[in-house]
Amino acid sequence: MGQSVCRCQRRTLMVFAASFLFAARLDAQPMPRSVTLAANPPGTVFYSLASGLAKVVSDGAPMQMVVQPYSGTSTFLPLLDNGEIDFGINNAVDMALSYQGPERLKIGGRNPFQHAPNVRLVMRGAILTTAFLVRKDAPIKTIQDIRGKRVTGEYPAQLANWYNVFGFLTGAGMKFEDVKIVPVPGANEGVDALIQGRADVALHAVDSAKVKEADAAIGVRHISLDCSAQGEKRLRAGVPGYYPHWLKRGQAAAIAEDTCVNAYDIYLTSHKSAPDRVVTPVVKNIWDNVDKLAPLYPSFKDWTRQRAVDADVTIPYHPAAAQFFKERAVWPSQMDEAQRKLLAMNP
Repeated sequence: MGQSVCRCQRRTLMVFAASFLFAARLDAQPMPRSVTLAANPPGTVFYSLASGLAKVVSDGAPMQMVVQPYSGTSTFLPLLDNGEIDFGINNAVDMALSYQGPERLKIGGRNPFQHAPNVRLVMRGAILTTAFLVRKDAPIKTIQDIRGKRVTGEYPAQLANWYNVFGFLTGAGMKFEDVKIVPVPGANEGVDALIQGRADVALHAVDSAKVKEADAAIGVRHISLDCSAQGEKRLRAGVPGYYPHWLKRGQAAAIAEDTCVNAYDIYLTSHKSAPDRVVTPVVKNIWDNVDKLAPLYPSFKDWTRQRAVDADVTIPYHPAAAQFFKERAVWPSQMDEAQRKLLAMNP
């Protein structure tokens, strides 16, 4: 009996020693010289946010963060999921659809995203606001006026924009059949179609470089969504994660009068195999230097410590990020249950 206990203890010690040596080898692995941050193309809000985050991280972390532009989220999410890309800038709705996959979640009867069960959240960031855009001299005054008009759509490179159009129409009690869809691959090309006269209505993020370019070229303005009580109810039910947000006249480019736009959250994302030694310094440098972000781009005003953690996020946090937030006492008790439920979706 005594020999059996001794053998068991030796095995336990050997397993413990092996685990300790493995962890030590991981810690001893060199920090990568650079990490990639995937984003949408130059001219988009996501690219501007990625550039600002990369600057702040690179200035303080032991590695450089390099922005890698792609045509859209749908093109780089598979690479983020399998770890070929280190980090990404994404929105909450895209991440819900991709993390849960087409078998579990559909919006508007569809989910064209490839299942991405390995994506993880590093930090909840700023609010993304989007709205329809028209020429400044167009007779279109409200969203109801777009019936029968040429509206940019499809967006195969940026699938999130299909949900924007769907949400805007649904909120107004309309369907795709009520407008004439002009196919475009992405949001920038949609604005180009508006500038060139091939479309009457386009879609883009509020205050983006592309909107400012269009305003300088032809003069443009955003139009309000249907933000009545019923319109808001239809919007929220149509696309979970969307909510209305009012902007004052002149608060952003092409906001010619008080305008109700669509809002949803922007995420800094990674993947579950990303090493803690990489994720921790990234989130730490953003956290410690968050005040340096706002001067870099207007949307960073909403990228705050207070918004970093939230129980309504659509994907689970990376363990290193969760631990970081716990150590700073900004991980409330309900977060553990929210994290557990999200992880259970992809066991």
